[in-house]
Amino acid sequence: MSLFFAAGSATTEMSPTEVRSNLFQALDKLGKRQKVLAVPPDFTRMHSQSGVLTELAWQYYGQNLTDILPALGTHKAMTDNEIATMYGATPRSLFRVHDWRNDVVTLGEVPGEFMYKVSEGKLDYTWPAQVNKLVRDGGHDLILSIGQVVPHEVVGMANYNKNIFIGTGGSIGIHRSHFLGAVYGMERMMGRADTPVRRVLNYASEHFAKNLPIVYVQTVVGKNAEGNLVIRGLYVGDDAECFELAAALSLKVNFKMMDREIKKAVVFLDPHEFKSTWLGNKSVYRTRMALADNAELIVLAPGVHEFGEDAAIDALIRKYGYCGTPRTLAAVKEDPQLAGNLSAAAHLIHGSSEGRFTIRYCPGHLTRKEIEDANFEYGDLATMTAKYNPATLTDGWNTVDGDEIFYISNPGLGLWAYRGRFLD
Repeated sequence: MSLFFAAGSATTEMSPTEVRSNLFQALDKLGKRQKVLAVPPDFTRMHSQSGVLTELAWQYYGQNLTDILPALGTHKAMTDNEIATMYGATPRSLFRVHDWRNDVVTLGEVPGEFMYKVSEGKLDYTWPAQVNKLVRDGGHDLILSIGQVVPHEVVGMANYNKNIFIGTGGSIGIHRSHFLGAVYGMERMMGRADTPVRRVLNYASEHFAKNLPIVYVQTVVGKNAEGNLVIRGLYVGDDAECFELAAALSLKVNFKMMDREIKKAVVFLDPHEFKSTWLGNKSVYRTRMALADNAELIVLAPGVHEFGEDAAIDALIRKYGYCGTPRTLAAVKEDPQLAGNLSAAAHLIHGSSEGRFTIRYCPGHLTRKEIEDANFEYGDLATMTAKYNPATLTDGWNTVDGDEIFYISNPGLGLWAYRGRFLD
């Protein structure tokens, strides 16, 4: 087990030349490879800088990089325009689409006893370690799993083996891991590298994926003083060490620990990145630990036109709405369709304030009725944007009409928590 490259700090800003040199230095250590598969994130992780690293990997390996499989999970396939925007000059012909319902194979099953133990007795189902068949059967002598380590609502910290088992995983694995995270409790997980979901993924790595030639390329990304996204850390390795180093740095870079709670937060969802509440609810997940009781969260969502990206999940979100944990768990028992889509149930739990604070969604392309039927409060986008203008607000505390608000320009880049709530 090896670490091929590791560098970073809370103040590091890697230049494009340094990023290239650092990655190539790591790849040099791997020796010659004949058939390489890259597994980067999709467009919903545009800010991870993984597109740049994927393009560099293509430049390094040339024709020996034969396939690129974006880790879609349940997301929609990338458009040609998204691929060109994210991956630069990388040839379009290399890209493959992950079909999470049909293109998966099972490497092995994590036993129910293990699940019972890590979930503190809440669940006892087995967990299938599923991957896209190209990962197991593609005949590659190197699989480059590329992505950003950042606080995450389902697994605690994103990336590492999540990119493989969830990003190229199948419906049962995705559903059951999301549900495990939800019933264990999001507040207990976010920002932590060691969580029940991660333990399940690690079990799968150790027992079923040892023979796969996976090397992880992990970034830590933050905003600099000018507000530009920069790579703060780069870690390349074939085991958990590169992830753990990146997770420790991400806590310093992406975790905003606050000395007081937020009474009113305004979160902007970039329309190019956030088109559904399935993704847009990062505005809820990433701020909930910083919001005071009875706080108001205002979500400016100009690109949002649907709830779920998957038709079956969209229908379930519309049917039940974000109604809190007790009602969602009851619905899982009563409705076989929801029980068969546990990641939707998990998402309904994650996206609810549990009645603790108000979520006011201001969508570009959903009606007041659709928003209110989903148990959100509705806000008119034009009115709210005129009052809370993303072009003039700065990240952090602002005063608007004598009112103090906390503004976040992209919830995907961090996690905000009130110190007292996190330490609890």
